[in-house]
Amino acid sequence: MVRTHGSLEKDEETNQAAWEAARGAMIGGTKWGAFFVVAGGVAYAFSPLYRGLTVQFKTYIQMSGMILGGMLEADKRMINYQHQVRHHKRLARDMEVWRRYEDSFEEKGTPGVGAEGDVHGPDGKQS
Repeated sequence: MVRTHGSLEKDEETNQAAWEAARGAMIGGTKWGAFFVVAGGVAYAFSPLYRGLTVQFKTYIQMSGMILGGMLEADKRMINYQHQVRHHKRLARDMEVWRRYEDSFEEKGTPGVGAEGDVHGPDGKQS
């Protein structure tokens, strides 16, 4: 059976992406959780409606903010990670194309990158 998705044990790129998403979820949940604690404190101080809510509903509001923040930050970090991986793969591919291009010049005997150190000045001496 052939799998089309990556394995966390075998695929380093998939493993890195999972860790990046987990870090984003933790950081986003912490940031948004802190914001919702402050907002809950302000609401408790100034809003009789908020003070009248049950502890369970206040906890639900707090957890909803933390989950939303974790999801948004994890998604943002995954998109950034995906762009970074694509950029590195594109650079590696372009470097390989460039190396093959240079090698084809050197095989033909055309002075390429390997012959740059052999350039002589107008007086015949190596510069």
